[in-house]
Amino acid sequence: MNDWINDKVLPPVLKFVNTKAITALRNGMLYTMPFSIVGSIFLLLANFPVQSIADWVTNSGLGAYFNQAYGASFAIMAFFAVMGIAYSYVKAEGFEGLPAGMIGLVIFLLTMESSVTDAESGVTISNIIDKTWTGGQGMISAILVGLFVGWGYTWFLKRDIRIKLPKQVPTNVANSFTALIPAAVLTTVALVIYIFFDKVFNTTVVEWIYDVIQSPMQGVTDSLGGALMLGFLVPFLWFFGVHGSTIVGGIMGPILQANSLANTAILESGKELTLANGGHIVTQQFLDQFMTVTGAGMTIGIVLYMIAFAKSAQFKQLGRLSMIPAFFNINEPIIFATPIVMNPIMVIPFILTPVVSGVVTYFSLYTGLVPLFTAVQVPWTTPPIISGFLVGGIRTAILQFVVLAIGFFIYYPFVRKVDSLNFKQETETVK
Repeated sequence: MNDWINDKVLPPVLKFVNTKAITALRNGMLYTMPFSIVGSIFLLLANFPVQSIADWVTNSGLGAYFNQAYGASFAIMAFFAVMGIAYSYVKAEGFEGLPAGMIGLVIFLLTMESSVTDAESGVTISNIIDKTWTGGQGMISAILVGLFVGWGYTWFLKRDIRIKLPKQVPTNVANSFTALIPAAVLTTVALVIYIFFDKVFNTTVVEWIYDVIQSPMQGVTDSLGGALMLGFLVPFLWFFGVHGSTIVGGIMGPILQANSLANTAILESGKELTLANGGHIVTQQFLDQFMTVTGAGMTIGIVLYMIAFAKSAQFKQLGRLSMIPAFFNINEPIIFATPIVMNPIMVIPFILTPVVSGVVTYFSLYTGLVPLFTAVQVPWTTPPIISGFLVGGIRTAILQFVVLAIGFFIYYPFVRKVDSLNFKQETETVK
């Protein structure tokens, strides 16, 4: 089985995740991280999970200011994504990437309407940027535009189709002229596409992409099947030594963030965040706090066993060394030293634990036992329970504790078996 997976399954998977497009997507989305965390802090302050504090923030007027900071950071995540993806694509090809990022932003703005009409009064306001599309709803458009610009800009430079200036000209000036021809052609192409959609479909490009591509993708991920897929893929790839968290997060992250931002948009519209009002269950927080919390495979159960019950000297020592990293969601020592990688005994609980956690969490959100998640995100090193409280309040923290406890009991018989084998080996070595 290992040979078949290594020879037949992993090569095409790795080939796909290492393509220029996926690499640019994964690297480009990293540029959104600082702004998502900063924006999440202000969103958390504006919607604190303790009602008395939340009421005080609202009544004091601070909530409006916190939302203003959120709107200038997390709510324009698509801007950062399109620039980061175009930049990363071109940079990986060996060219200066900043001009491509700026072209990507220009073309992304071209995909949306520059005016908005009030439904009640019929008044049209022009020369605006509609923030409906600058966050989650425009994320797939941002990705497609970023990849298009990255590819197109690279195509021109590889064929040396650019304005060349003498070497004496400062680099920043030369780069501006280098980008002139690609910028003119790519922007013209984008404008023609915009006109086509306006005349033929009577809509904008970003709206069409959202309706035809993004909404179905969000629907697929926002299901029990989507949750199970996430829970399976991350540890499955890790089992073969491949960084499953980075691969799955890089590909699925934009969709999961879009689900989170859509939930926040429901609250901002004055509605209650419920499934009936279009709320999403499977979000970035679902993956981060209930499927990879304490690391891929939710391996805190292994660490607790090592500390409290281990008989073998190597497990006792590994448990002591891994305790603090695990508390901050770092579990590479456990994955490689237990080991879990290529270990047929440990792969079962390693995959089963996040899958079970996903099922429990999904139905807890579906039934309303815990509230749906907004766009509040916490740094990935935030300790468990604390992170659960920050993203959803006390009920979410309790749920996080419950799934981690379940994970401990899933791991227990398997890690106990490995521990007994280690102990037996150590005893025989001493004799």
